[in-house]
Amino acid sequence: MDWRVRGLCLTEDPDLFFPVGNAGSGPVTVQTDEAKAVCRHCPVTRQCLAWAVAAGPVEGIWGGTTEGERRALRRREVRGSHATRSAA
Repeated sequence: MDWRVRGLCLTEDPDLFFPVGNAGSGPVTVQTDEAKAVCRHCPVTRQCLAWAVAAGPVEGIWGGTTEGERRALRRREVRGSHATRSAA
């Protein structure tokens, strides 16, 4: 079974996961927090996050993270892989 069919986001308004506006503004922050709250209870958050990180830049909340948070995760992964190779 595909992990996507088990996501709690399927029972929510899809717009919740795609906040529109300036990051850090009141309404965007509230909407982002509400979307992340759904993700915290979702049984496929890890699979969703892994997909979003592997897919590269994708808009919206995926796996309980924003696009900026996923970008930071990818940078950390790259740094970690460089450190591992350097130590070898």
